[in-house]
Amino acid sequence: MTAGTKAGNGNGPTQQEVSEIQIDRIAVSRMRVPIIGTTPLIVHRFSEKAKKKMLDDMQGRKTPKQPKDPAAEFEGAFYRFEDGSNGFPVIAFKAATIGAARFYGKEVTMTSLRQFLFFRGEPGVDGVSLAPIEGEAAMREDVVRVGKGGTDLRYRPEFREWSTTLDVTYVTSALTQSSVLSLIDAGGLGVGVGEWRPEKRGDNGCYQVDPERDVEVVE
Repeated sequence: MTAGTKAGNGNGPTQQEVSEIQIDRIAVSRMRVPIIGTTPLIVHRFSEKAKKKMLDDMQGRKTPKQPKDPAAEFEGAFYRFEDGSNGFPVIAFKAATIGAARFYGKEVTMTSLRQFLFFRGEPGVDGVSLAPIEGEAAMREDVVRVGKGGTDLRYRPEFREWSTTLDVTYVTSALTQSSVLSLIDAGGLGVGVGEWRPEKRGDNGCYQVDPERDVEVVE
């Protein structure tokens, strides 16, 4: 970017000092981080049936009450890829990692981490970006409170033993690799993902960087 010329004091134009502003590209690094669950992961995707009922309620339409189908409710709560394998929204792991900023004092802010950290996933059947979940799910039955003093039964998948791999990109001028791994660990310890996680007064959905597998630097 160069400065132009301007008129002098009657003796003709004078050339301003030519200056250049050099702007370098933002340096980033990408890595795949192996994660292992330390407490069970409870999955609760809104099923199409639940979405339809919510829309009907908003539009004042009465939905005929149907008999509860535990197996269908359980199956509808999964996040799936096109090939039928299981996943979980990658944005939940980013939120947990950013939420870990509260453990490190004022010098680490959630606002800055949102700009410096990026989590990639693959699209699931409903377009949500997912991280793959390895493990076997069992049907979980819970009594939950609904409305004013009411109760209901919920049937959801629970992965008692689970793992995944997070595809993470970070700005290297702001964060080191060890700092990112520390934030991921802290998010897994104190925030968690899924239902009844520590952030929501539970103790499920906790995880850590898997010490038995290597972090893979992609770029």
